[in-house]
Amino acid sequence: MNISRRIQFCTVGFLAIACLANAQNKKEIPAADVVSKSIKAVGYQVGGGATKVVFVGTSAAPQASGEAKVEAKTGGTSIELKVTAMPQPTTLGAEFLTYVLWTITPDGTTNNIAEIPIDKQGNGKLATRAQSQTFALIVTAEPYFAVQLPSEVVVLENDTKKNTKGKIYPDNDYKLMKRSQYSKMGNPLALTPDLKKVPLDMYEARNAVDIAKSQKAEQYAPEILSKAAGSLQMAENALASKADKTQIITNARQTIQFAEDARALSAERQEAERIQTEKDAAAAAAAAKAKSEADAGAALEAKRQAELTAAKEAQMTAEAAAQSTRQKAAADAAAQAAAAKAAAEQATLQAKEQAAREETARAQAATAALRAQLLQQLNEVLQTTDTPRGLVVNMADVLFETGKYTLSQDAQLKLAKLSGIIQAHPGLNLGIEGHTDTTGSADFNMKLSQQRADTVRQFLISQGLSADTITAKGMGQDNPVADNSTAAGRKLNRRVEIIVSGEVIGAKMAK
Repeated sequence: MNISRRIQFCTVGFLAIACLANAQNKKEIPAADVVSKSIKAVGYQVGGGATKVVFVGTSAAPQASGEAKVEAKTGGTSIELKVTAMPQPTTLGAEFLTYVLWTITPDGTTNNIAEIPIDKQGNGKLATRAQSQTFALIVTAEPYFAVQLPSEVVVLENDTKKNTKGKIYPDNDYKLMKRSQYSKMGNPLALTPDLKKVPLDMYEARNAVDIAKSQKAEQYAPEILSKAAGSLQMAENALASKADKTQIITNARQTIQFAEDARALSAERQEAERIQTEKDAAAAAAAAKAKSEADAGAALEAKRQAELTAAKEAQMTAEAAAQSTRQKAAADAAAQAAAAKAAAEQATLQAKEQAAREETARAQAATAALRAQLLQQLNEVLQTTDTPRGLVVNMADVLFETGKYTLSQDAQLKLAKLSGIIQAHPGLNLGIEGHTDTTGSADFNMKLSQQRADTVRQFLISQGLSADTITAKGMGQDNPVADNSTAAGRKLNRRVEIIVSGEVIGAKMAK
């Protein structure tokens, strides 16, 4: 089975989640793992009609070329891409199995748009959509489709023609993942994929798990890596039993998502550990220097006292009148020493108080940063709002069948992603509230809202979240957010809200 055919086994909804939402859930990559490049971007005018953008091959694939039809519209920019004469990914490196299309905004932000299927002749096409209207386009070789940062193996870059419609933004810097971060483990035997027997997604899934392990995810992100390993085993079992290819591909692509999350979280935690180690070393060096200076001061003071004592003994035999002068000098020296000691103690106390204030400020900043990061991550899965109660995640009525409380497949995928995000941030609590419109009796609506809240709670527990951190409550029809007299209003009122709280994001446990 070639790459273009295997794409038929994935549903549109799954591709949208797997290829876009999760890939955009970026974590900071350590500077040592990235390189920088520059490219010109185009600002496409909304309503200005379609324009063509050409792609030219890089030194990695000089024979490759492509062309894209780009049209900016309200709500997003459509991209219709065709590529030709592309080399098979494995010829660029054993770790590479697929190609990915990226947009690069003028601020250097890279976004994984979609995987590009190619046939045996190296030709492929893709129709997709970008959220912004100003960006550059590149195509990179990747070990799997859900990468969060483009690899440094760029095969195509956009170029503009004289008749390209839009404003040109030259010299836009962006970051690329060093190839070494994938070549350590990805496809270690340099096997050419046998797509007649095994879907390419399986090779990507194995690649993703191996790469996550090579980045120490077993040590730094075991909770997510274990999900990736379990999902891969399910895919391998389905493949061995010759199960339906849709099931195999679904499990494989879920494996890739978990593995990429584990790799990214591992890199983030290792970088945090490195920073903390450097801070600890600096603090230890400062303490050693302070002790050395204190010891030197004590030795100097001891020598001075000895000299004073010797001078006193010599002068006692010379004249009695000088004794009062020496005693006064000794008293003055003692007073100075006491004053110096008091000043040193005061300085130490002030330093401790300043350190405590700085630590409190850092803790508050870290809490605010984590809350903002969590809000962004949750918004990429489901609509999320920051409120005094916590972060409120809204599950619309369309995620359940009408009048029922069974989760749709789309809802399960979104909740699985949400559970991965929650597990990456220990200390969070979830309060699940079910709501209905006023259609039907109040008793029926109360029961249905409780059943939907319970269903969401049980699913999240099945994804590995602790039952002790999740509550579920049916609110019935008593808390509308819109007018129940209209169909649109009733649709908004049929919802399940997940209130994410916890001291780690500065919010008390949801009631």
